Amino acid sequence: MGAASLQAGFDDPVREAQAVFRSVMMALARPGTVQPLVTALRPPAPLTPGLAAIALTLADHETTLWLDAPLAASPAVADFLRFQTGARLVANAAAAIFALVSDVSGMLPLASFAQGTDEYPDRSTTIIVAVDRIQTGAGLRLSGPGIKGSASLTVSPLPGEFLSQRAANHALFPCGVDCVFVASGAVAALPRSSAMSEA
Repeated sequence: MGAASLQAGFDDPVREAQAVFRSVMMALARPGTVQPLVTALRPPAPLTPGLAAIALTLADHETTLWLDAPLAASPAVADFLRFQTGARLVANAAAAIFALVSDVSGMLPLASFAQGTDEYPDRSTTIIVAVDRIQTGAGLRLSGPGIKGSASLTVSPLPGEFLSQRAANHALFPCGVDCVFVASGAVAALPRSSAMSEA
């Protein structure tokens, strides 16, 4: 692992991680909103700065982390995440507490990830997906906890058959996965509790 990888973490770990954590938690608590996520991280490609910031904030030595194919193919990405988070990288998506997706077009079906159980619904995967664009309005219509009436959100691109997958995921509540989408400077979330349809 090169010196660049060792030096690529947060400049101010406490302050920056707190800011990212607040943005992610606000996005999960208020589905349909777009929260700021600003980071100066320069992780090894194809790991995006947004994916890296959330991973460094949420993952630690007690968590398991799954990487999609492009990320898993990069030894530099694996070294960076192991060093910066201490998390254990797993090859089985269903064994992951957090999953990082850099290529939406090749994203595994939501059912491939840990769904939790009736006794422990929290033992499910939070999927963090890098996308090109996130903005309020048009796109998807959301309703449920944390949303007054309904909210509209555009996330682009989305995985194929995402609407049907999300409907099946929502039907599993309180089990099911949560999705966090991150683009340049922004983060939004689709928790399992939110119903979703085309706007």
